[in-house]
Amino acid sequence: MAATLHARFIESIDRIPAAQWNALALGGNPFVRHEFLLALERAGCVGEAAGWSPQHLVLESDGRLVAAMPLYRKSHSWGEFVFDWSWARAYDQAGLRYYPKLVSMPPFTPATGPRLLLAPAAPPEARVRLSQELLTHARAERISSAHLLFLTDEDRVCLSDQAYLWRKDCQFHWHNRGYRTFDDFIATFRSDKRKKALRERRRVREGGVTYRTLTGAEMDARLWNIVFGFSAATFESHGHEHYLNVEFFRTVSQVMPEAIVIKLAEYQGNPIATAIFFRGDEVLYGRYWGAAANFHSLHFETCYYQGIEYCIEQGLQHFEPGTQGEHKVPRGFEPTATWSAHWIADARFRRAIDAYLNDERAAIDQYMLQVEQHVPFHRKRDGSEVDHAEPE
Repeated sequence: MAATLHARFIESIDRIPAAQWNALALGGNPFVRHEFLLALERAGCVGEAAGWSPQHLVLESDGRLVAAMPLYRKSHSWGEFVFDWSWARAYDQAGLRYYPKLVSMPPFTPATGPRLLLAPAAPPEARVRLSQELLTHARAERISSAHLLFLTDEDRVCLSDQAYLWRKDCQFHWHNRGYRTFDDFIATFRSDKRKKALRERRRVREGGVTYRTLTGAEMDARLWNIVFGFSAATFESHGHEHYLNVEFFRTVSQVMPEAIVIKLAEYQGNPIATAIFFRGDEVLYGRYWGAAANFHSLHFETCYYQGIEYCIEQGLQHFEPGTQGEHKVPRGFEPTATWSAHWIADARFRRAIDAYLNDERAAIDQYMLQVEQHVPFHRKRDGSEVDHAEPE
């Protein structure tokens, strides 16, 4: 007889033992680990005041965790990177309430990862049960919508037969095709693109900039103050406050030090710029950057070339440097689809949003085809010649 699964919603990840949560199939993703989510809570980056109220959904059997969904009750749309501001405005104009809504993703983290987390021995139907419990809860609470953002292919398949609308977007990712060195990688570029990339790297070196690679274990309070200060200044220059705080970074580097990678740029022995990365089992994730000096190509070297070189050295298979940025394409990043699932309670808005998303997906498909024509490589991925490739 199959075990009975009991669903409940918890207001803090701390209500579940870390060992049980981390025993779920996390796919080597650092952002759904218990330590990461708890550090966000304890540093005050999430909570009612921040507009991200934890409401994690768990399925249990005989007091043991069988499945879970990281979930937040949101009072705004900041920090999601799947933009629905126009939906919220339309609701408001119709005299309806869009917020609060339910969102499944690690806060402030636009990176593909698992949202339907299962224990190794969990029954396959537990994934479907998570989705059913989510929608039952949303209906009972009269919540406008539920959103599962940056889904894995596995989660997409599980949700495909359910009551979700599908949204497609494009990021630019790097893929390791067995490169032994950075020189192996750059040798796949067409001549003009290779020369430009190497010139960018050379200008940084000739400017006297050097790099240190640090793990979370090597970061002390002084270094975190410097590194976070660079990143916070970047947010400020764009008219925003940082989503996170230095306390979060100090905490997460202590509890999961192997998942933190810092590239620290120095000039004459003094820190001048940084890129903050998180590391999964197979993927490097670029998250934040900042600089206190203006050197030619410093951003490209710190955020992209240093990350690519690290992936090759460490044998990581993919590098997700963050959202947006066509400037990544000539540096070896390729258009990659990201997917999100959206449940809309109101039937009228569901129909309107569905029509909008159909048009948007077609536009994204066309955009990705156009961008693919500008990747710097000699050949397409299928081995055929790129039309505009130049001979050596």
